[in-house]
Amino acid sequence: MNAIETINKRHSYRGRYKEVPVPREDLLTILEAGLAAPSGCNRQTTSLICVDDPEVLKKIREAIDPPVVETAPALICVLTQRIIAYRDKCYATQDYAAAIENMLLAIVELGYQSCWYEGHITDEDRIGDKIAKILNVPDGYELVCILPVGIAEEETVHPKKKAFEERAWFNSFPE
Repeated sequence: MNAIETINKRHSYRGRYKEVPVPREDLLTILEAGLAAPSGCNRQTTSLICVDDPEVLKKIREAIDPPVVETAPALICVLTQRIIAYRDKCYATQDYAAAIENMLLAIVELGYQSCWYEGHITDEDRIGDKIAKILNVPDGYELVCILPVGIAEEETVHPKKKAFEERAWFNSFPE
């Protein structure tokens, strides 16, 4: 599969995962893809914790309500630091978004599926803070996203996208 095929194949998977562990070698490849992402002024504000220990996964799942990722054999927790990169600008959101997309593409390339869970983690109930406590994340870092990783148990379905002409143009916005 080439890069364009991987991009077109990637989508959010919210189904169940097979009870097959993800090899540490594949998890390392995914994490390295995330850390290879660009970051504003090279501040490298994104950090990652990969969880593949069943006991730690169980504790994290107990903290997530309503439940998601109950069957994923591995979970990547995305951390950010809100560091000023240039003048008064912080690019942490752009930094971790680039890292997440790199990882999502690597996940698909390696034959796994995932979903970017952020809103569910950072809403008022602050599930991300509960997960961060389980993982001993120090002050100064915020857990902003979780990515389950595993082999899809169900057939994956691609969502319907709007036509290209409705969302992309050359030289100006259409009249």
